[in-house]
Amino acid sequence: MGTAPTSPHIARYHAGNADAETDGRLRSPVFERNSPPIIAALAPWLAGRTGPALEIGAGTGQHAGAFALAFPGLDWWPSDPDPGHRASIAAWRAFLRLPERDALDLDAATAWPGHPQVAALGPLAAIISLNVIHIAPYSVARGIIAGAARALAAGGLLIFYGPFKDHGRHIGSGNAAFDAGLRAENPDWGLRDLADIEALAADAGLAFAALHAMPANNRMLILSNPNPDPR
Repeated sequence: MGTAPTSPHIARYHAGNADAETDGRLRSPVFERNSPPIIAALAPWLAGRTGPALEIGAGTGQHAGAFALAFPGLDWWPSDPDPGHRASIAAWRAFLRLPERDALDLDAATAWPGHPQVAALGPLAAIISLNVIHIAPYSVARGIIAGAARALAAGGLLIFYGPFKDHGRHIGSGNAAFDAGLRAENPDWGLRDLADIEALAADAGLAFAALHAMPANNRMLILSNPNPDPR
């Protein structure tokens, strides 16, 4: 039997499907399990880096807070198109006493590097998207990659995390069942194939850097921008 992914990822958290604190913080049911291995896998890549970093699809904001604490050399900017998520991100920011800022309202399927608040950050040291592209139309995956090719600094990293297919095959029966459930809920959703994501990245001028096996049949895909002047 394959191991199921560690989360029943949904497109939108709210007080009806997630634990909610009185100050507005929403809690993902799997953050406590997922965060330590994600931070450990990111450490060799992000420790010591400086500059602005963007999280696309920050959800409850728990990972955004964890990244800001774990990698303080980077200037973290969470984003999410959902106003309820942005409110939770703000509540976590206040709870953790992180720098005062509003989460960006970004639709990753659009030409988001042209968003004035993103453009004002300058070339990005890192872009990270966790558990997003399988609960969004494929245009979001394309948009993240195309935007990263424009927005990343030379040597900057684009990092995806979540469940994937691998050259047409599911990584475990749990992932296969999860994928089927997602597609039944929304035909535009579903696990993306690593080969397709890497091909999109190569077409955009991004280079493969690493692929890490993560707990519960998840993967972390790291891509880099070799271009000397992405903008």
